[in-house]
Amino acid sequence: MELNMSFSNDMDDEYEKLFRRLNPPRVVIDNESCKNATVIRVDSANKHGILLDVVQILTDLDLIITKAYISSDGGWFMDVFNVTDQDGNKITDEPILDYIQKVSNISQSLGPESCFTSSMGSVGFKPSVDHTVIELTGSDRPGLLSEVCAVLTHLKCNVVSAEVWTHNTRAAAVMQVTEEETGSAISDPERLAGIKELLRNVLSGSNRSRGANTVVSHEAIHTDRRLHQMMFAARDYERSGGDSVDGCLGEKQRPDVSVVNWYDKDYSVVTIRSKDRPKLLFDTVCTLTDMEYVVFHANIDAEGPEAYQEYYIRHVDGSPVKSDAERQRVIQCLEAAIERRVSEGLKLELCTTDRVGLLSDVTRIFRENSLTVTRAEVTTRGGKALNTFYVREASGCPVDAKTIDAIRQVIGQTILKVKGRPDDSKQASQESPTRFLFGGLFKSRSFVNFGLVRSYS
Repeated sequence: MELNMSFSNDMDDEYEKLFRRLNPPRVVIDNESCKNATVIRVDSANKHGILLDVVQILTDLDLIITKAYISSDGGWFMDVFNVTDQDGNKITDEPILDYIQKVSNISQSLGPESCFTSSMGSVGFKPSVDHTVIELTGSDRPGLLSEVCAVLTHLKCNVVSAEVWTHNTRAAAVMQVTEEETGSAISDPERLAGIKELLRNVLSGSNRSRGANTVVSHEAIHTDRRLHQMMFAARDYERSGGDSVDGCLGEKQRPDVSVVNWYDKDYSVVTIRSKDRPKLLFDTVCTLTDMEYVVFHANIDAEGPEAYQEYYIRHVDGSPVKSDAERQRVIQCLEAAIERRVSEGLKLELCTTDRVGLLSDVTRIFRENSLTVTRAEVTTRGGKALNTFYVREASGCPVDAKTIDAIRQVIGQTILKVKGRPDDSKQASQESPTRFLFGGLFKSRSFVNFGLVRSYS
């Protein structure tokens, strides 16, 4: 009986592969029918996770999805997306249009040989020998990023890129690091084990640590996807009684999420209203997929400041939401998915020549001035460090302007810029001579005991 069952499953798998080969994905790009957006239509054989595949491709190209209509009943998947560039214009860049339109490119993720085979997978990535990926999860606390970076610098590891999220007392980070001497991935198993153990000790330093974890690998991953999965696994969607109030920031404005069952059609209908922002659709679809829900139909409207999302879903077992407990969990997880990427705090952008230990030095200065990093994006391009930090006072209050001014005098007005502050343009023109001292220290490894003294009232 087991042999017959196995034979039957194998035949079903082969039939499904044949069906997909005979019906490859079709992508049509239309720049004429809509006045203010490029319309992208995708038709493909259906499979679980295909909606996330498509949204991920568009999001990774930095396209803004303003409207979307999704239908995937039966064996066929049909999607229509209205997209613009970051400035709200139609897509006219030929390389981007060619990439989207070529079925050979799209089918790497949507076609029969797709490597996206489970809810924990990633789309179109191969193992990397250029860097080592370090994944970190643990309880958030002031100075945590600084401590992690200090350990990596001490171990002679260079952070090539990193993304850090914090939400609901939890922190997650995905870092790509290389050997300081060789500039390549770290290959010594004993060294990797030592790095992993030291970082785990840092993450476990808080008395309220909940499942601190460190993973080291050489596999290339989709960073945003993994961060969602790591935060979900860390149960950042669970809230304690005081989580609605965050220090001096007051009560957070949460997205409006509801889940009701449509019994006539055996669907659960999820509606989400929230402030619009880039990658919002990716965040919600990613979470539904990882929670093993299938989106059969969806309607997305994000043309105004508020985004409206409506999903008709069932669990992969074919059932709608079965209980009030499950309904509450779906609501909580979608709220968390939207809030994780919301950037709390003041936005700081750092651009300078990259070097080993740079991230450690900068985050240490933040920590010594009682600033905590709520989110960070670290990249290196052509020998330049392009880093974005969102910071606030460790108490949870907004950052005092005097603190930022003092830090910028040390780091350099042109090296560290403040985004979104009314007097930013005026401040940038007032160059401090301290910047030249800091610039010289930036190029060396002797950045020690350079903390700021907060002598003002």
